[in-house]
Amino acid sequence: MKTIIGLGNPGAEYAKTRHNIGFLAIDRLIKDLNIVFKAKYQGLMAEGQIAGKHLLFLKPQTYINLSGRSVRELVNFYKLSGEDLLVVHDDIDLPLGKIRLRNRGGAGGHNGIRSIIEELGTEIFWRLKIGVNRPPEQWDTVRYVLAPFFPNEVQDLDGILDRVEKAALLWAGGNHNKAMNLYNK
Repeated sequence: MKTIIGLGNPGAEYAKTRHNIGFLAIDRLIKDLNIVFKAKYQGLMAEGQIAGKHLLFLKPQTYINLSGRSVRELVNFYKLSGEDLLVVHDDIDLPLGKIRLRNRGGAGGHNGIRSIIEELGTEIFWRLKIGVNRPPEQWDTVRYVLAPFFPNEVQDLDGILDRVEKAALLWAGGNHNKAMNLYNK
């Protein structure tokens, strides 16, 4: 069963931060569906139909650095493989709005991805990275990713999330190469 996992931190104080763009992407994907999230697998989990595909959605509530615990519980329960997982997360090494779909790789400095790799024991699972820019010189990385988007960035979020939604739906439909060709630019 295809599963889309959005990374982020629980709590209102993190809701509109760069680190929570994975949660924002999940919310965009299900916005028109009558899907109810339930507390399961140390996260918020939901099931639903999108474009004729039955999908699972997970928003780990373990805080981003321990996301792997939640993901492992879901993977173990449903006996999922890495081919069935799409982890949506922020990436400071990509310009704002640039997205990159990959089916394997290291953590790239992202502690949420590092946690998932450690808990699953593999680097083979799909990731949809969303660029959030590098922090300005005077900012440290943690402060930057936990800060809200700048006002001039907020205006771009809707378009960014639209592209993320389209790429995720192509992935869910098994059109991995098409998604990469269209969105990894």
